[in-house]
Amino acid sequence: MTGRRWRVGVDIGGTFTDLIVADDATGAFVVGKTLTTPGDPSAAIETVLREALERLRLEAAALGTVVHGTTLVTNAVIERTGARTALLATRGFRDALEIGREQRFELYDLTIQHPRPLVPRHLRFDVPERTLADGTILEPLDTAFVERLARELAERGIEAVAVAFLNSYANPASEQAARDAIRRAAPSLRVSLSSEVAPEIREFERTSTTAVNVYVQGRVERYLRELEARLARLGFDGNLLLMLSSGGVATVDTAVRFPVRLLESGPAAGALAAANAGVASGRPDLVSFDMGGTTAKFCVIDQGKPLLAQEFEFDRVYRFQKGSGLPAKVPVIEMIEIGAGGGSIARVDALGLLKVGPDSSGADPGPACYGRGGTEPTVTDADLVLGYLDPGFFLGGRMRLDEEAARRAIETRIAQPLGISVEEAAWGIHQVVNQNMANAARVHVLERGKDPRRFPLFAFGGAGPVHGDRIARALGAPALIAPLGAGVLSTAGFLTAPLGFDFVRSWRTPLTGIDWSRADGLFRDMEADGAALLAASGVGAGALTHQRTVDMRYVGQGHEIRVPVPAGPISAASEGLIRAGFEAKYRELYGRLGPPVPIEVTNWRVASSGPAPVLDLRIEAGARPDGPARKSSRRAWFPETAGYVEVPVYDRYRLAPGDGFDGPAIVEERESTVVAGPGTRCTVDPRGNLVVTHDA
Repeated sequence: MTGRRWRVGVDIGGTFTDLIVADDATGAFVVGKTLTTPGDPSAAIETVLREALERLRLEAAALGTVVHGTTLVTNAVIERTGARTALLATRGFRDALEIGREQRFELYDLTIQHPRPLVPRHLRFDVPERTLADGTILEPLDTAFVERLARELAERGIEAVAVAFLNSYANPASEQAARDAIRRAAPSLRVSLSSEVAPEIREFERTSTTAVNVYVQGRVERYLRELEARLARLGFDGNLLLMLSSGGVATVDTAVRFPVRLLESGPAAGALAAANAGVASGRPDLVSFDMGGTTAKFCVIDQGKPLLAQEFEFDRVYRFQKGSGLPAKVPVIEMIEIGAGGGSIARVDALGLLKVGPDSSGADPGPACYGRGGTEPTVTDADLVLGYLDPGFFLGGRMRLDEEAARRAIETRIAQPLGISVEEAAWGIHQVVNQNMANAARVHVLERGKDPRRFPLFAFGGAGPVHGDRIARALGAPALIAPLGAGVLSTAGFLTAPLGFDFVRSWRTPLTGIDWSRADGLFRDMEADGAALLAASGVGAGALTHQRTVDMRYVGQGHEIRVPVPAGPISAASEGLIRAGFEAKYRELYGRLGPPVPIEVTNWRVASSGPAPVLDLRIEAGARPDGPARKSSRRAWFPETAGYVEVPVYDRYRLAPGDGFDGPAIVEERESTVVAGPGTRCTVDPRGNLVVTHDA
C-alpha cells in the first residue's frame, strides 16, 4: 500500500523459489531461497516469506506490496492440467486451431509431429454466423443455437469455452452476443472472447491465444485466491500484484481475466532486473543471462531496456525448433530460453556422445548431490566435483551437498561408458552445457541485429555466475558482470516494474493515403482503455504514460516490424516520420531496405503504464562483515592447469568497491558462486558488481 516502506518480490522457479524484501526508504534488503513445492507453489512462498520476516523482525502488516511471478500458466499447458475446454468458431473454421499455418517447420522430417491442440476436435463447434473483414455482419449469430450448445456442454462436464469468430477483431458484436447467450444458458461456464484476449489479425494465433486463456483461467484463479488467503493468514493486507510477460505488473483481477499474459511471468522479471542494474552501473547495453536450476534465459538489453516481441511460442514438440509449438499473441520480453540449468541431466546417447539437458531433475528429487533420491548426474553434480561449489556452503550452509553421491552418479553414468576419469567427465558436462548456452545466446543476439562482442554478459540466477566466465569467453563478450545477490536477482526485477497493460487494434491500410482521423481515434480509444484500467488500480491520470507503436511491412510480406509513433495528435504530417522510423528499423534488422513497393500498417498498439517504482538496493558500509575478503582456498579443476589447483575463495559480502584480484578465483555468497578461470582480472565496481575481464 502507498506509504509503506517494505515491498516483496517473489519468483517461483522449477527448482527454487526466490524472494526479496526491500526497504524503499533505506535501500536495505533481505533475500531468501527455498526449494519449490510443486504440489502447491504457494506453500513455498509462505515458507520463504515467513523466514525473511523473522530475520527482519518485521510483521507482514508492514508490507505494502507483494509482486509475484509464476510459471503456473506454462506448466498447466505443458502438463495439460487445465480445464475441459470447448471452442466455438465460425461455421467452416473450427479446424483453424489444428491446421495452423499449413507449414512444415522441418521440411525433410517425414515423421514430423505437430503440437497437440488444447481443444480436441470433438469439442470444437461450427457456429452459424459470419463477419466480413471490414466488420460488416454478413450472417447474424444464431443465438438459439449457442444457447442449446452451451446447455449441452455444461451437462457434459465442460468447464470453459473459447469463442473465436472469423474477423471478430474488426467487429466483436457476434462474439459478445455469443457470451451473453452462454451466460443465459449455462452461467457456470467460463468464457473468453478472442476480440478481448487478442483483437488482431491472424486467425490461428488469435484462436490459440484465446483457447490458452480460458483453459488456464480456473486454475490460475484458484491458485491466486489460495495465495491471497495464505498471505492474509500471515497478516498481509497490502497489494498483491502479478508480473506480466511484457514486464509490467497487474492486479489479481486483471491477471485472472487475462492469465495468458502470465506465460513468461517469471523470466520477464530477470530481464528487468538486469536492465535496471545495468543502467544504475552505467552499462545500458547488456546480454542478460539468467541460469537457474531448470532453464537458462538470455535477453538483449538495448539502451537500458529489454527488447519486446508481440508473440510467444510455447509447448514446443521440439524444444529448440521454431514453429513446433503453440503461439500466443501477447506482448512478451523477447528472450531465448533453453533447457540448461543446474538440474539438467547428463547422459551418453546411442552414438556414444555426451548430451546435457533439456530434461531436468527439478526440485524433486533434484541432482544426486541433493541427497533426495536423485541418481542421474546433473550440471550441479559436475560443478561440485570440479570444486566450483562448496558442499558445506550451498544456500549459505542451510543445505549440505553430498559430493560422493555426485561422483558416483557421474562415474557410473558418464565416466565409465566413455572410458574417462570422473573429473574429465565432470568437465565435459560443464563445458557441453556452456557451449549449448553460448550457441543459443550467439544466435539470439545476432538475430536481433546486435554484435555479441559489444555486449557484456550480465550473469545471475543460482548457476549463472558459475558458468558466466566460460560463456562470456565463448561469445567474445568484453566482460562478465555478476551482481551482488545474483542468486535471487530476478526477484528485484519485480520491484522495478510499473503497473501496465498493452492494447492492440488491427486495421490494415497503406501508409500513403491513411485516414488519419481514424488512426488518431484508434490511439485515443486505446489510451482511454488504458487509463480506465489503471485508474481502477489506483494510478492517477497525471502519472500515466502511453507508448504508441505500429506494425508495418512492405506490401506482400508475411511479417511485420514494430515502429514507434510519437505522442499527441497524428495527421498527414506524421507520415514522413513514421516512414523514416520503419526504414531505419528495417535497415537495422536486415542491413538494407526492401524492394521499391508500398508500405502498409497492419496493427496499432498502445502500452499504457503507471510510474516505474524506484529501487536502489544498497549495503551500508557498516553492514559489511569484519575480516579479510579472502576466507579460504580449495581445490578446483581447470583445463588450463590440467587438473586441480588451490584456488582462493573470497567472501562476496566482504568485498568493497575498488577491490580487485586475479583469477583463478572463486567468490561465494549465500545463493550463488562466481567462478573466474585462469587469465582473468576481477574488480568490484562502485555499485558492488563483480566485473570479470579476460586477458587479451
